[in-house]
Order: sequence, then C-alpha cells, then structure tokens
Amino acid sequence: MQTNTEILHAIPSDPLTGAISVPIYQTATFVQSAPGVHQGYDYARTNNPTRRILESLLQKLEEGSGASAFSSGLAAIDAVLKLLKPGDEILAVQDIYGGAYRLFTQLYANWGIKVRFANGSDTDSLIRAISNNTRLIWVESPTNPTLKLYDIQAIASAARERKCLLCVDNTFATPLAQKPILLGADLVLHSATKYLSGHSDLIAGAVISASPELAEKIRFIQNASGAILGPFDSWLVIRGIETLALRVKQHAENALLIAQWLSKHPAVAQVNYPGLKNHPDYEIGLKQQKFFGGVLSFDLKDDRAEQAIAFIKELKLFKLAESLGGVKSLVCLPSEMTHKTIPVERRQEIGISQSLIRLSVGIEDAQDLIDDLDQAFEILNNKIHHIKINQYVSA
Repeated sequence: MQTNTEILHAIPSDPLTGAISVPIYQTATFVQSAPGVHQGYDYARTNNPTRRILESLLQKLEEGSGASAFSSGLAAIDAVLKLLKPGDEILAVQDIYGGAYRLFTQLYANWGIKVRFANGSDTDSLIRAISNNTRLIWVESPTNPTLKLYDIQAIASAARERKCLLCVDNTFATPLAQKPILLGADLVLHSATKYLSGHSDLIAGAVISASPELAEKIRFIQNASGAILGPFDSWLVIRGIETLALRVKQHAENALLIAQWLSKHPAVAQVNYPGLKNHPDYEIGLKQQKFFGGVLSFDLKDDRAEQAIAFIKELKLFKLAESLGGVKSLVCLPSEMTHKTIPVERRQEIGISQSLIRLSVGIEDAQDLIDDLDQAFEILNNKIHHIKINQYVSA
C-alpha cells in the first residue's frame, strides 16, 4: 500500500455515527457508571478520544510504540528533558532550534542538568563527544537553520553502547522522509505546528517513543505536568496529516529548484540544502531520507544584516515570519528572529551569519517563487548601484 493511501485509511471513521471526519470531543470530563468504571476516559487532561486518534496516527507514522501530543513543540521537548535528573548530561548538536537552546541553557542548566554542545558539525565529532555522564543525546537532522545532517544510525549505535538515550527532532524531515526509530532512535520529537499540521494555524508538539516503557514515562510526565494538546487542535493536526504526503513532495520539489537557482546567483555566497549534490551531507541524506525537505538557507556575499533585511523587505510572495512548514512560503533572518537568544559568538561558530536567510518553501508554483527572489535581488542590486553612483558624485 502506498504511503498516502495508508495515511488516509489509518484515520478511522466514527464507529458511533459513521462520520468520515474524526469527531471533536470538546469535553473536560466523562460520565462514569460507578467510581473508576468508565469507557476508557475519565478526565480530558489524562486522555481524550480526539487526541488519542491523533496519537495513534503519529505512532503509526513514526513506527513507534506510543505517542503523546503536546500543547507546543517546546512542551514536548520539556517532557523529554523531565526524564533526566540532576547530574545528568545532555549532549546536543551545535546548531539547534533557538527555543531548545534557551530551554537547555537557561532553565535545565539551573536545575543541575549539564548541557554540552558537540564541538564539530559532523557525526564522528558528536560520537567522540559522548561522555560517561551523557544520558541524553539531542539531534536535529536536518538542523535548524544550517541544514546539516547527522548519521542517525551510527549515533544510535554509539548511544546504545554508552547506555544513553537518543532523541531526534524530526520536524524538518517529517516521518514521510525519515523514520528515526527505524534507524535506532529512542525518541522522536516534532513541532507539529510545522509540516504535520501544514497550514500555520495552530501550535502543537509530539513525542513518539520506540519502547512501551518510554511511552509510558512520557505519558505519565504529560499527565502530571498537564501540557496536553486540546481536542480542536488535535483535530486540525489530523486534518493536516491527511494531505502530508502530497504537501511534503511539493515542498521538496520546490525547495530543490530554488536551491539550484540560488546556488548560481552572483549575490549568494553559499546555499544550505542537503538535496544539492555538493552539500557535505548529501550522501547521508541519500541513506536515511526519502525527501530532502522544504527548508533551505543561504548567505549573501555581502554579509551584513542590513543587506539581508533590505533584500527580505522586497519579497512579495515570501512572507516575513517565524515558523515553517506551512503551505505558504515564509522567510526569516535567524540571527534577528528564531536564533536571537543564542549568543553572537556561538551563532558565528555554527554558521549563522548576519546575512543568513532561511526560506520555508511553500507549495506555490516554483517559478513564481524564483521570480519573487529574482526581483528582490534586482531591486537590491539597483539600490547598491545607485548608492555607489551618489558616493562617486559626492566625492
């Protein structure tokens, strides 16, 4: 059975009414026939039928043993970190989502959990950095926003040898392109705000566990802490997943065409997209991903934030906004937006320059998006030329 067919038919029709759309159980509590005697649901923080269907779908997509849907991606990250105790160490890849960096370094570091970032951007350097105190390895692949890839299977093997957990943020790749649990990961995390929902209209997160034991621990943490996804947002994510296979394919096709075009533009210094054959991690991508995703980033040759901002302001179809993975194309400047909480020195170390621009490529016609980028470059070039003429005349 093909993926799109499998996804659609993994979403059940309502057994009570035959409704083909999953019902939204907008309720806080459930009537019991006797104390503790109910139909599998007693209180909506603990469980909800709409959320349960979403979690079953996420479990199936990632081929895990259990899933929990959270009120945000950061709430999902927070739940994973609550598996740790004071004295434990997190080893993370260098370029991670700014919100995760803030959570690691400004909250959990204060509670006796050490956070260390691998000194290097390749798989071998990450594996070498595992210490006797490492209890959780945190990997994004592809990373945000420099689009580096890590060999998940190799890291998973090293993690098992050292008896530590491996959590992979699979937001950028989606389970349609990459299945970290099948590669050996213990936990998979998603900001379901992004590709899973796909329409930039909700905030949600998810954790999928490889083992029933881990799934039960995450579910306990969620129930104890309360960071659940509501029934309406659960329904919206289910509806988004129905078109996930179609959207991911279009996102990836568009992103590759744009990356190829940008790589030839005279104003562009470097394009970060693992689908390009000259990308250093291209071979890793071929091994563990079916698609290369819909996000790319690039540096301008004029490495100044002012130039990047001037370029972004001229875009018409790419809307300036944080987030990614929606059907409409977005643009952002990570140094001033998504990764501003990361110190400047560290941003420079991991390749987030002042002019690094991140594109979340939507499902519009690729040529229209390229034309939008082209006209913005042309306007910027004309402005620079005009300034140089004025400076010459003034001199």
